[in-house]
Amino acid sequence: MQFVEMGNMSGKTLMLLPGTCCDYQTNFGTVIPRLSEKYHLICVNYDGFDGSDKIFPDIITVTEKIEKYVLDNHGGRIDGAIGSSLGSTFVGQLIMRGNIHIDHGIFGSPDLDQSGKVSAYLQSKLVVPLLTSFTRGEKKRNRTKEKLKTIFEMNEETAEKFMQCFSKFDPRSIKNEYYTDLLTYLKDDIYVEHTIPHFIYANKMGEKYLKRYKKYFRNPDIREFDMQHEQWLFGGEEYAAPVLNAIDEFMEMPVGDEVQECMRQMSANSGTKKSHEDRIRNEE
Repeated sequence: MQFVEMGNMSGKTLMLLPGTCCDYQTNFGTVIPRLSEKYHLICVNYDGFDGSDKIFPDIITVTEKIEKYVLDNHGGRIDGAIGSSLGSTFVGQLIMRGNIHIDHGIFGSPDLDQSGKVSAYLQSKLVVPLLTSFTRGEKKRNRTKEKLKTIFEMNEETAEKFMQCFSKFDPRSIKNEYYTDLLTYLKDDIYVEHTIPHFIYANKMGEKYLKRYKKYFRNPDIREFDMQHEQWLFGGEEYAAPVLNAIDEFMEMPVGDEVQECMRQMSANSGTKKSHEDRIRNEE
């Protein structure tokens, strides 16, 4: 796995967790420059999507690696984490498991789909070949890219980057990521003291997803935006600016005085948080 730290190294820590079949460079590339001005970013690329020859194992194994990194390098605590789409599964697991502490868990218009093994297997057999076929043949590739530009209002450069993701990653990693995400369950009514779950609700996805957010988390902070799924990341400034403003608001919300003492104790047990320069860490 790859952890890249950059941005305002004296700012609040904010982890970026990409979605299905993506690396952080593609998923968050349009907003990293602005987020870097204010936040100490921890950008994550999972096994199989990090440029190595490893295959993505499963959601829980990757979650454990993220937990270990935060424990080893940030005293077991970060200020915030943004999960884009499938990346929100990691945010949910990190909050629910309680092995590290996140003040602000930010969920980027996730579907939070869950299913049994048979259904997950059938869905992965259908969806993964579809994703990996988008770049087979020039006509099909161009047709898919034009759909991305039309539906999500992507510009040419962003659409091209997403098209490259469909072809540069091993289909086995894509399958494992998609399949094990469906099998990774969240409990109902999750509540963790001094953690606030924030949801970026893209209302064009439909109200059934809004109901899921309220099902899995107690009293979530939900912000509604008139957009398609994660359109703020690739649909232009009119979509990005309101969500970036909301993220700033999320990160400034108080989570309780007691958390500071709790985190100081965690830091004392784990060692003082290491000083950082911009760097790349590759974890086994």
